[in-house]
Amino acid sequence: MIHREKVKSLLETEEFNREVTVMGWVRTFRNNQFIAINDGSCMGNLQIVVDFNNTDEALLKRITTGAAIAVKGIVVESVGKGQKVDIKATSIEILGDSDPEKYPLQPKKHSLEFLREIAHLRFRTNTFNAVFKLRHALAFAIHQFYNERGFVYMHTPIITASDAEGAGEMFRVTTLDLENPPRTEDGKVDYSEDFFARSANLTVSGQLEGELAAMAFGQIYTFGPTFRAENSNTTRHLAEFWMVEPEVAFADLEDNMQLAEDMLKYVINYALVNCKEEIDFLNNRLLEEEKSKPQNERSELSLIEKLNFCLTNDFERLTYTEAIKILKASKPNQKKQFKYLIEEWGADLQSEHERYLVEKHFKKPVILTDYPADIKSFYMRQNEPDEQGRKTVAAMDILFPGIGEMVGGSQREERMDKLVARMQELNIPEEELWWFLDTRRFGSAPHSGFGLGFERLVQFVSGMGNIRDVIAFPRFPKNAEF
Repeated sequence: MIHREKVKSLLETEEFNREVTVMGWVRTFRNNQFIAINDGSCMGNLQIVVDFNNTDEALLKRITTGAAIAVKGIVVESVGKGQKVDIKATSIEILGDSDPEKYPLQPKKHSLEFLREIAHLRFRTNTFNAVFKLRHALAFAIHQFYNERGFVYMHTPIITASDAEGAGEMFRVTTLDLENPPRTEDGKVDYSEDFFARSANLTVSGQLEGELAAMAFGQIYTFGPTFRAENSNTTRHLAEFWMVEPEVAFADLEDNMQLAEDMLKYVINYALVNCKEEIDFLNNRLLEEEKSKPQNERSELSLIEKLNFCLTNDFERLTYTEAIKILKASKPNQKKQFKYLIEEWGADLQSEHERYLVEKHFKKPVILTDYPADIKSFYMRQNEPDEQGRKTVAAMDILFPGIGEMVGGSQREERMDKLVARMQELNIPEEELWWFLDTRRFGSAPHSGFGLGFERLVQFVSGMGNIRDVIAFPRFPKNAEF
């Protein structure tokens, strides 16, 4: 096996005049003399200096953008600007050719829309090198955060028969012949003939199963893929995405809010400390992008300032009812500048309202609590009605600048009679969730949890404008390519 050195370590080396082997992909080849090579270990390219007078011409013609090469050479101090190290090539081997007439990534700036169409190749660009290394670091930091606090990592099922959110937007899993499914006597599809002998779907959340584990281990978290068949084409929605869902026994809403705030600050700080090169690159990319926008559309904060904004501020905590008062009296609402005007208590807040609270009113991350019961899920703990008889639940959403909702969670309804009454109210069959109700039958205890859409976190920390650019192979309506 040939010992090869990474581009990253060679760019940082202080040891010169030694022979090394390096392998990677050609980014550019100038004047038949200078090859910029990258192996994915860092964002920087290593310059290979070719003695073109003594190199076979047929070989030189094969050194094209995208080609994979192996270079043996001597580490020398660079005489050019922009790098301190060059490799003076003594031999070059082509490991894989790349036809320059057909290779779609050329040494120029490509639009993100174009790169989305060739998502299998976009990892080779600096932007996506930065985004996916950042994604890796954030995932690692999440596991580290929970591990340090003694949480147990649970793998909850991808295939399930329950709809945790009650929205009915689920992908069906079946082995039945869709052209000619078996039918019961009354003409309905006979799922007893299906693989699982019942109707099954892809999961929308690991929460309900997570609650089962929390009632034994005390504190657990899940981190896995979830699927929602919501016909949404916004820059913040995907059909397949990853969710982080902690569940903690003996924890109330206050504990839940604190855990979420601590986690977000921990992982953002981890990224700032450990992904400096990537964040600096993405920060500069955004600054360049901002220059092309009209002044009134430009962000007040750079990416790095936005990340520090979340670290240095305690998150503002207020109730939904207080937020509605602020929004009703706000200038955008009074002047009818909101797309969705806030007219009465009970309205479901939109992204524009959430961003107003964070970016304009409080100028810090916001945690909203105690939402109307009618707009929240069945499993959330019911509060006592307020003085006007309005019903709320012990829910909480964390709102971030530029993105709106980052986290959604609640204290769970641990009282059997209240939970069953709510399920009956929403026509959720008790027999389908008998196992979930057992947690209330046997040793029920107060408990809380939340869900963090991982791609939204990556989108926020990377500054990318579209959520489809922070997951390797985005799934959205009418698209399941690659």
